[in-house]
Amino acid sequence: MKEQITPEIFEKLVELAALELDAAEVEYLRRELNKQLSAIRILEGIPLPEGVEPAARGVPYPPERRPAIREDVVEDCEEREAILGEAPEVEDRYIVTPEIPQEDLE
Repeated sequence: MKEQITPEIFEKLVELAALELDAAEVEYLRRELNKQLSAIRILEGIPLPEGVEPAARGVPYPPERRPAIREDVVEDCEEREAILGEAPEVEDRYIVTPEIPQEDLE
């Protein structure tokens, strides 16, 4: 099967993830990712009978077995000022984070 993650694509992924890898690590990780994708493709090819429900950890997870959805509850944080005081930069009570440049992958 043709490798889906070429050296060029992997190089771009490493750059986006800001990783520092030596040549042996690059080839090992690229090979392992391609093995994972190959395994996923094999699993996708397994025919399933109509009506098979999704499962979690290989066990059917029908609605009657799922826990009830909890209501969102807003709680005040007593350590708010201490947490904001630890941030390197705060603006209007929000923590300022560096902008992450985004590029479209080809």
